[in-house]
Amino acid sequence: MKIDGSAIRPGMVLEYNGKLVLVTTIKIGTPGNLRSFNQVEMKDVKTGTKTNYRFSSDEKVERVQLDQKSYQYLYPEGDMLVFMDNENYEQIHMNKELVGEPIKFLQENMTVMIESYEGEPLSVALPETVVMEIVDTEPVVKGQTAASSYKPATLTNGVRVMVPPFIESGTRVVVNTINASYVERAKN
Repeated sequence: MKIDGSAIRPGMVLEYNGKLVLVTTIKIGTPGNLRSFNQVEMKDVKTGTKTNYRFSSDEKVERVQLDQKSYQYLYPEGDMLVFMDNENYEQIHMNKELVGEPIKFLQENMTVMIESYEGEPLSVALPETVVMEIVDTEPVVKGQTAASSYKPATLTNGVRVMVPPFIESGTRVVVNTINASYVERAKN
């Protein structure tokens, strides 16, 4: 399926110069009064080689249709992660690099979506949000409101997030796995 250069997003798999590439990052540029463009960093799926390319908004590129299937994360094994197919209970091993930055939120028994092309797994998508516990943050100050001030807090996985001032250590919070940001206090 052909898409415009302006529609490219991180995580998409494209066919570019006869190769299958995974889009890792995008920067949108608008130099002065010229047309905007997407500066795209892509990683070759087979070799792992990274390249940068500048796509104009009207340039067409082929987006590859991927098969998506639900898997359950089991455990790490060296540089690999072990997942189990929820339908037939077969286990697959995938490189940690395919998860990317959100790997710090991967938890045992978590259901993830694995995208594959012609039977070869290419990427792992975690749920958009996860519930984590705050292990360390500054104490609550009486009279402080939840206006627009935030304070740093450390989660059980070691990730630091900014939380409202009323959040205490031991509180369970919902965190966005894509940008590691606080969403809300978890409901019991």
